[in-house]
Amino acid sequence: MKLEDALDRINSRVVRNRLLQAFTAFVRVLLFFSFLPPSIPKIMHRRFTLLPPTNPVGHYFEALYQTGFYYNFIGWAQLIAVVLLVIPRTSHIGALLFLPIIVNIAVLTTSVGFRGTWLITILMSVACLYLVCWDYPRWKAMLFGGSGGRTKFSWRQLLALPIALALFGLLGVASLTIALGKPPVIELRLWALIAVAGLLFGTVVAVHLKFMSFASNDDH
Repeated sequence: MKLEDALDRINSRVVRNRLLQAFTAFVRVLLFFSFLPPSIPKIMHRRFTLLPPTNPVGHYFEALYQTGFYYNFIGWAQLIAVVLLVIPRTSHIGALLFLPIIVNIAVLTTSVGFRGTWLITILMSVACLYLVCWDYPRWKAMLFGGSGGRTKFSWRQLLALPIALALFGLLGVASLTIALGKPPVIELRLWALIAVAGLLFGTVVAVHLKFMSFASNDDH
């Protein structure tokens, strides 16, 4: 049995279970109410904790508070993620946005020894991962490919791409030095470095282009 078929069968059984459906709704709402209050102080640019800077956790949050609008950005990111999470139509997007946020918090609270909180945030990370897995059919195409097509470039056609980008880089540097009023006299090592960088960049682009797929609604 293919891995794709096995995951399809497992997901189908799980999402059709009424008990798990209720549990999923419970987890979504629980995460919403757990992270709605912490996001508000950050948006309003108020201190998140009363712990003194002598405490590792207090020191971190005080430094975070002093970052200015970045502190507000974190609050908005948390708020948007949990709001999307609690709306059924966008819950899969909310879970995917919320996962890196809560994992980052879990790692933070564990590393600074935030007593008790580290365990809670780890459990919340597991819960969020469960929600991402719950919507597996929405992410299936990312793992196994979906409807659409693949690019039709041959390796011979793609071979010209690294060469073209290397030449473009060399011509670009030469043009820039001329525009700045300086003669395009550069050390041989630098010319070689520019050429190698262009070849490497072009090679990565060519490989990506060769295996790139795209979504399409065209059935023909």
